[in-house]
Amino acid sequence: MSRIAKPAPGSFKGVQPRFRLLCHKDIAMGPGKAALLEQVQKSGSIAEAAEEMGMSYMRAWTLVKTMQRCFKQPLLKVARGGAGHGGAQLTETGQQVLALYREMENASLRASRPSWRKLLKLMV
Repeated sequence: MSRIAKPAPGSFKGVQPRFRLLCHKDIAMGPGKAALLEQVQKSGSIAEAAEEMGMSYMRAWTLVKTMQRCFKQPLLKVARGGAGHGGAQLTETGQQVLALYREMENASLRASRPSWRKLLKLMV
């Protein structure tokens, strides 16, 4: 007879929408890219944002390049490093894309709330 393991008391249950906006074969925006944009917005640096997220600088640049190529306007304004110590900041378009992406997530959560409540009753 098999037993079903019960989660520890106080364990978290929730819904987390994971949208991916596609641009041909590329993912133009998804959870990781949105998180990267938020970290760049906080730190003003792609390198610092990557470090904070536990990803390599090269991986962060790959994500940035994909985003830059998938939107009509750049999402980040980047100043190369060197003596002036470069930096990065979201453009107006970048701020708008990030806000709209988060708005989609929130709308999805609101729309799925009735079904989630029913599903929650069926969970351990």
